[in-house]
Amino acid sequence: MAVLLSLAALVMTLAGGLLALRVRDHRHLVLGLAGGLILGVVAFDLIPEALRITGARLLHVPVPMIGFAAGFALLHVVEQAAAIHRAHEREYAPHTHAHGRSGPLAAAALVGHSLVDGLSIGLGFQAGASSGLVVALAVIVHDLADGFNTVTVASLHRTDRRPAILLLLADALAPVAGTLIALSVPVPHALLGPYLGFFAGVLLYLAAAEILPEAHSGHPRVLTLCTTGLGVLLVLGVVGAA
Repeated sequence: MAVLLSLAALVMTLAGGLLALRVRDHRHLVLGLAGGLILGVVAFDLIPEALRITGARLLHVPVPMIGFAAGFALLHVVEQAAAIHRAHEREYAPHTHAHGRSGPLAAAALVGHSLVDGLSIGLGFQAGASSGLVVALAVIVHDLADGFNTVTVASLHRTDRRPAILLLLADALAPVAGTLIALSVPVPHALLGPYLGFFAGVLLYLAAAEILPEAHSGHPRVLTLCTTGLGVLLVLGVVGAA
């Protein structure tokens, strides 16, 4: 049952990625929606889940939040060190990028998140059939957004779709691999909490420093802002329903 449900997550991920590929003519709206989806996933899914998984603290600070700050800072340092991101001082000005590395890096982090989703399905079924089913349904529903975001961030500042398609395939297969791992190898929750916090920091940096400024650059802002708000509300509704 767990493996079959992870295959359903695979299908949903592919569907989200194919949707992102088909709407490239309205790229600024896609980016605005992706930014909202990422903000919602970070605020309503990743951070609460990380804090629920582990209550460990370091210097009275929850360990997942230390991971969150580390992820945010690491992506910033990587971009600056590689001269990837050169933003103009003017607000919402066009951005130039020497290399499009930050997008694939964040897409790879999304693949890691999908692997954790698969681990969650397997761990849920280890706790009981009803728990596993609830977790699996939540994963299946939000994997549509995962596939959409993977393609969007992987193709940021790129015209070649092949890396995005390869990362989409990896993202789709990740929940199945995670489920198989969890059903065969015990995974300590103490590691999952800090990882989810770290991953949330990486995604929030990408949304704030890359996706949303790019979405507003050279395009009408009101409609793009509406799609961003829609993305946040969609994730809130999915998390609330799950």
